[in-house]
Amino acid sequence: MIPNLYIPTYTVQDWKLWEGDWELIKGTPVAMSPSPLNKHQLMGSDLHVYFYNMLRENKASCNCRVLYEKNWIIDETNVVRPDILIACGNLDPEGHITEPPFLIVEILSRATRLKDRNTKYALYEFCGVKYYLMADPDTYTIQAFELTDNKYKALFLPSDLKLTENCRIRLDTRVALP
Repeated sequence: MIPNLYIPTYTVQDWKLWEGDWELIKGTPVAMSPSPLNKHQLMGSDLHVYFYNMLRENKASCNCRVLYEKNWIIDETNVVRPDILIACGNLDPEGHITEPPFLIVEILSRATRLKDRNTKYALYEFCGVKYYLMADPDTYTIQAFELTDNKYKALFLPSDLKLTENCRIRLDTRVALP
């Protein structure tokens, strides 16, 4: 018989004390990968600028912001740091994101591909993130998903993403091409 093993569960309070870069998924610490490769950073920069410019076009009527590598505290045992997210509404300038972002982008790498495609996909779907994008810097492609009836459905690009009533983004396949 296999003995019961004690597997600790950690909380946000524990996470706040840790040195280094960590995510917390279902109470389990997940070490962040080392600094991304140039192709990952370049694609992330291109996407960030693209989304920033799209939101800026709607600035008068849109209260959304694009953020890069911002911690989202989901609950007491889940903290993630997406590559890019778009949050709408009033943001606490001193705090972390605590409500589901309207859009999350994860840029795939060898170290994170499985986690992004499986764990984070399921977590973001469960938490109600309206749009989830997986960007691949090796192929310069984007897979886009929209939450419909609490399940992600693939979007075909180009597509218009409605973040809020007054805030829309046009997502095109050419967004992150060099």
